[in-house]
Amino acid sequence: MFDLAGIQVAIREDGLDGWLLYDFRGLNVLARRIVQMPETHMLSRRWFYFIPAQGEPRKLAHRIEPASLDHLPGSKRIYMRWQELEAGVGALIHGAKRLAMEYVPRNANPYVSRVDAGTVELVRSFGVEIVPSGDLIQRFEAVWDDEQWAMHLEAAVHTRSAFDVAFGYITDRVRKKIAVRETEVQQVILAHFEKNNVAADHAPIVAVGPHSGDPHYEPKVGADSLIQEGDFVLIDLWAKCKKPRAVYSDLTRTAFVGKEVPERYKEIFAIVAGGRDAGIAKVRTAFAAGQTLLGWEVDAACRAVIDKAGYGESFCHRTGHSIGQEVHGNGANMDGLETREERRVLRRTCFSIEPGIYLPEFGIRSEVDVFVDAQGQVHVTGGDPQTFVPALLA
Repeated sequence: MFDLAGIQVAIREDGLDGWLLYDFRGLNVLARRIVQMPETHMLSRRWFYFIPAQGEPRKLAHRIEPASLDHLPGSKRIYMRWQELEAGVGALIHGAKRLAMEYVPRNANPYVSRVDAGTVELVRSFGVEIVPSGDLIQRFEAVWDDEQWAMHLEAAVHTRSAFDVAFGYITDRVRKKIAVRETEVQQVILAHFEKNNVAADHAPIVAVGPHSGDPHYEPKVGADSLIQEGDFVLIDLWAKCKKPRAVYSDLTRTAFVGKEVPERYKEIFAIVAGGRDAGIAKVRTAFAAGQTLLGWEVDAACRAVIDKAGYGESFCHRTGHSIGQEVHGNGANMDGLETREERRVLRRTCFSIEPGIYLPEFGIRSEVDVFVDAQGQVHVTGGDPQTFVPALLA
């Protein structure tokens, strides 16, 4: 249900005069989500929806698609000519001095910045200041309710147990000297998900040896590798319940196919786990103290551990991502590397913390999910974080 009152409260709390939502042919998926546009409802013309801090919203739609925003409250204005569109935008935001759009200066955060420069220029021509809508988006796109939190916990039971199934399968095949390949283990994990009524948007990562040093390695039938005694294996998997509005659980663990884990693997794992734990501690400390926490600060806490150990250049991605109905959600990311994430870490949001060190011969990543509840309590889900690399044949 479209929560106009809640949105207007959020706009006022952020000190804004309004929020201007705009889309053309599905380019701004965030605006479409906020106005609850059905995924199958693809419009061919530009539309605008202005939500003021107080009062009635205002719509601007094209003459050939006049009903495009009829499911929303507010008055409607129709345009046909481009001149009418420009005048209509001015009328929509008349009286506003400071409004939000899906825009970030210098495209510093492309997850939020979905409005093209020309549209920003048009809106600015009416004398308004445009500020990023990132934290507004989070409140209505990334915040979970109790039902979603429960579905996440349900999914986490099955993502966590999937590692036991996958590593158990590898162990059994290797002990019996039966060939086992990366893609075969993928299928074992997917069968486990199907059995437990959870699903993923695509197959998990099963990466052996040097493949584990590629953060986004994708095993393919005919181009994958055997998993044999003496190999290091990384598995990254994610799934959500097969229910409406379900949200993901996303975890990564590693193992060694042998009787005793080599010291090099132990050494690198300890550094990665130390970075992971520093990120978790940063979140817990900030919320316990009632402090505002920004996404880049979590990344900095985690990255400092790995930088100090001398592997900063081998940690080549952000510390974590928002988690929602998509495995990479639309809330704040834990990122000071690829972007400087200035969005706040909000209560009732979930995100991954997943540092990694990627070397030519192998890579180690340790991923957990973190949820901050309505009271500011910080939960790490998917069981206890991995504390050592298991030797599967011990």
